[in-house]
Amino acid sequence: MGRLQMHQMDRKKSSSMKDLHLKKLKDQVVVITGASSGIGLVTARMAAEKGAKVVVAARNEEALQKLVEELQRKGHSAIYVKADVGKEEDVNAIAEATLREFGRFDTWVNNAGISIFGHSMDVSTEDMRRMFETNFWGVVYGSKAAVEHYKDRKTPGALINVGALFGDRGTTIQSTYAAAKFAVHGWTESIRMELEKEHAPVSVTLVHPGRVDTPYNEHAMSYMDKQPGHRGMIYPPEAVAEAILYAAENPKRDLFVGSQAKIFAILGRALPRFTDKLVEKVMYPTQHLDRPSNPPEKSGLYHAGYGLHERGTTKGWVRSNSYYVKAAKHPIIITTAITGAGALLLMAAKKKKKMKM
Repeated sequence: MGRLQMHQMDRKKSSSMKDLHLKKLKDQVVVITGASSGIGLVTARMAAEKGAKVVVAARNEEALQKLVEELQRKGHSAIYVKADVGKEEDVNAIAEATLREFGRFDTWVNNAGISIFGHSMDVSTEDMRRMFETNFWGVVYGSKAAVEHYKDRKTPGALINVGALFGDRGTTIQSTYAAAKFAVHGWTESIRMELEKEHAPVSVTLVHPGRVDTPYNEHAMSYMDKQPGHRGMIYPPEAVAEAILYAAENPKRDLFVGSQAKIFAILGRALPRFTDKLVEKVMYPTQHLDRPSNPPEKSGLYHAGYGLHERGTTKGWVRSNSYYVKAAKHPIIITTAITGAGALLLMAAKKKKKMKM
């Protein structure tokens, strides 16, 4: 066999391994962490409505039990596992319970997360470590459990890690949260390349949400006088759930929820000093509400927060959906928009040139 033929065979093998075919949601078993409220709760309900068998995990057992009862009353197949994702044995228990009940899982969503609002030098090291256990190590443990299962069965599966707006670009007040999400983004990109290199049957997607209307702020640990909260343009949790469930069926590298998230990431890379100044000016007044902050003992950093709430308390324009997610599901729209914008710019340039002549 000649070198050209060997090269062509290698290319075919590489291409076929990258072209993973994921099951339709109606044929899937989907595991979702952080499913007792917010994005995880909405994703679980949407996945079940689309026919998936759902495994929900979180620390709030009462909320999980009510959620599963709700889904089962509607004729959906669902179980729950009480788990703290900051503990590897708990994450492994989620996988084990799923395999006992359903014999497999097809999508694993690392969604659980918690934030800390406060200046970085004021936040205790203990609180920082605890947050990293949930936001970063929980993703690592979940990723390992998912990849091990997909490799063992040799059937393609999806691993979906939920990142953040501040995982692409640092911020003020939530510096610890941003650092943990930076780590999640780096971990996700790295394992994606490793798994692709070894042709593992795993689709790895990183979801980049903008500001989302969930109880995220109420569950956060606060070092601030005023209650953490979102102001400005805010996206519904359904938009993030839509992105997650699209990635469950379609291998995608990244999915940005809202142009807000994409623009913030691009701006931070292209104009870092301008973005520094913008963040310093905008983030302080837009990350709190006009009422006293919840006391630390009411936060969800060390124990479960309240459950079964999809939305939080915010002040601003809550979008009905994310057109950016809609466009990502139909790449031809993005291509057409870019081509059209390019054509308009070219026409404007030509017109300007003629006017000068």
